[in-house]
Amino acid sequence: MSLQTQIMDEMKTAMKAKDTIALESLRAIKSAILLAQTESGAKEEISQEDEIKLLQRLVKQRKDSANIYIEQGRQDLADPELAQVAVIEKFLPAQMSEEEVEAIVKKIIADNGFSGMADMGKVMGIASKELAGTADGKTISNVVKKSLA
Repeated sequence: MSLQTQIMDEMKTAMKAKDTIALESLRAIKSAILLAQTESGAKEEISQEDEIKLLQRLVKQRKDSANIYIEQGRQDLADPELAQVAVIEKFLPAQMSEEEVEAIVKKIIADNGFSGMADMGKVMGIASKELAGTADGKTISNVVKKSLA
């Protein structure tokens, strides 16, 4: 089942349940998918890889907003953002723990003979491709820095 079909089904369920947070999140996903389709000029569906990137971007935007609200002492504004993150993450593949990411990064470093911060870009490139969709860039970056230091 395509992501768009899943979103439409979930939207119907959220409307019936009068779940405004879920509905708002699902509409944001639907809007982002439609924008991605019109940007490429194609009427067919976007690839699954692009869908995952799109969902990750939406999650990151909401987490960043929530962090800003929390820093400003506005938990009342941060809570809906974090609730939307939970709804959007249901459509993403399971995210790896930091320990799992660390094991893969250390294997990449050992297999390629990287050492030191000068190789960070090379490690990030390989790790980002290998962990696409299962770990966010910030986590990967932190683990790579820690492993190369």
